Amino acid sequence: MPFTLQPDEGYGLDIESTEYLKDHFQSPDRWVLNFGPQHPATHTTLRLVLELDGERIARATPHIGYLHSGFEKLGEHHDYNQYVCTISRMDYASPICNDVAWHEAVEKLFGVDLTPRCKVIRTIMAELGRIQNHLLCAGAAALDLGAFTGFLYGFNEREFIYDILEYVSGQRFHPDWTRVGGAWRDLPDDEVFIRMVREFTDVRMAKALADVESLLNRNRIFVDRLTGVGTLTAAEANAWGATGPIARASGVRRDVRKDDPYLCFAPNWDGAGAEPVQFKVAVASTGDCLARFHVRVEEMKQSIGIIRQLIDRIPAGPIDATANNKSRLPDKGEVYGSIEGTIQQFEILMHNRGFNTPVGEAYGAIEGPNGELGYLIVADGTRCPWRVRVRPPIFYNFQLFPKLIEGHQLADAVAVLGSLNVIAAELDR
Repeated sequence: MPFTLQPDEGYGLDIESTEYLKDHFQSPDRWVLNFGPQHPATHTTLRLVLELDGERIARATPHIGYLHSGFEKLGEHHDYNQYVCTISRMDYASPICNDVAWHEAVEKLFGVDLTPRCKVIRTIMAELGRIQNHLLCAGAAALDLGAFTGFLYGFNEREFIYDILEYVSGQRFHPDWTRVGGAWRDLPDDEVFIRMVREFTDVRMAKALADVESLLNRNRIFVDRLTGVGTLTAAEANAWGATGPIARASGVRRDVRKDDPYLCFAPNWDGAGAEPVQFKVAVASTGDCLARFHVRVEEMKQSIGIIRQLIDRIPAGPIDATANNKSRLPDKGEVYGSIEGTIQQFEILMHNRGFNTPVGEAYGAIEGPNGELGYLIVADGTRCPWRVRVRPPIFYNFQLFPKLIEGHQLADAVAVLGSLNVIAAELDR
């Protein structure tokens, strides 16, 4: 017997039996290897059961994770503002994108039209989140293949994004900033925010991207380890439901910002005939791990261009669409300083009198850093959703791993997994 697995390995079969070996293994020389959940290259609590034929992977069985967070079920017990603190823990590499996506769906359900100021600031924050996510993916992919310096280049700039998030929301890692129709607070100071964003896009990121590209684009080891590995065609990407950089690296020219525009990507976003912000959809054709790396780098450049178009166009006025009625949470100064503010806070949080919650359902999605990030909400008129269904791009992308890795060597598992940018918190729902 070349190996022994215990019954709790997840197969549900007596895998030591002769029948199982005959049905599942072509050669008695094959071995089974657990890759994760504590392998340093998995970056999170996911597990891969690899069947090895020598150094080559004959089959891979992905296990989605061990967090057991119950994100969707929690949506039935949190109201439409509280739930943002839960879903920001899903793809925690860019939590602000989760916030924006959730309230994009809620506002579609409620029929709320955001103010121009809110649209601009949300768009800027979401693109900062995209850069934040891609820096992690590109840096960690380099780290997994031995380029530790590339990892540091990415993480240095992520820290500055955290500074911006902290300035806007008061929290670094999980901003939990958006609210129905707006945000929990406006920018503390427009000029300081603009200065911080400009320093990031024009100074810090310009240098960081140049360093990453000069370090990796002509690095023989890095390029050879990624070229031709984990290839996915456009037809396969569509058939498997892949979106985001995974699909675009295979030639699928789909981007929610273009195909179903929202915020400042939609025409007339300010109600005065404003044109949507301009950017190019980063598309490659080879569909391998190297193409995914290049697509993410190009998307960071395009996000910087989007931010530059908007940073000098932040309109004045309220950030909340409901600023002049009783359906919004009052500012803390009003709560602590007036009886009217205290009553309004109490009625919204305890009795749900502020929300005119409809009975129906709505689906809203944004182009998240890893693909289409959407939420389906079924509402029954109460303060909490009756059902919340998440469309997490990482879950769809992770299912590709067995197909992408089959026939490759064991060392390629690290490269393929890094190119998919799997965050297990978005797998366990």
